[in-house]
Amino acid sequence: MPDSLRPAVILLSGGLDSATTLAIARHEGFRPHCLSFDYGQRHRAELTASRRVAQAQGAAEHRIVRLDLAQFGGSALTDRNIDVPVDGVQPGIPVTYVPARNTIMLSLALAWAETLGCRDIFVGVNAVDYSGYPDCRPEYIAAFEAMANLATKAGVEGEHLSIHAPLMSLSKADIIRRGTALGVDYSVTVSCYQADDEGRACGVCDSCRLRHEGFAAAGRADPGPLQGR
Repeated sequence: MPDSLRPAVILLSGGLDSATTLAIARHEGFRPHCLSFDYGQRHRAELTASRRVAQAQGAAEHRIVRLDLAQFGGSALTDRNIDVPVDGVQPGIPVTYVPARNTIMLSLALAWAETLGCRDIFVGVNAVDYSGYPDCRPEYIAAFEAMANLATKAGVEGEHLSIHAPLMSLSKADIIRRGTALGVDYSVTVSCYQADDEGRACGVCDSCRLRHEGFAAAGRADPGPLQGR
């Protein structure tokens, strides 16, 4: 990948949305430096998936940062005493919300971006087909971008930092259509909140339901593996 391309930090979970976001960043002419987090999540198979996605899409660099948000708990994704809900997406903020996760991850992405001399960060948050997380809303992204430009050397010196959320207003079906057009291989992604060690999805958690409905609406079969199949 040419060094002349403009660098960008891409938050890469290994799921459908972040894989599509990476493809969009590449399509827009950025040189992607991918950042994933081992934060104590129960669905650690997504980390293996993030490596596959970064390699498949030719990322310039991929780093996995270790955090231990399980110390704090408060989420079904970091506390095994809290069950992942499997009865369908419900109104309100679900127990799979990880307190301050996106703020922490974006802050570390911001730190890396400054050291890279990079002014662009991409994140795959979505405000249409999502589970009610407060840190996936457009007003949150706008507020973080404003803070980033107040709190960094680059921002103070007039180098505007941009937080890109290209999936924000897309439905899950539209995300899948966009990624498919860009050549994303969704078979290597993991979206499930309780995927097994081999990355096979449970098929009944909120994330699985949203993914399944998205592929159905897009008129495509989900290529990801299911448990028991």
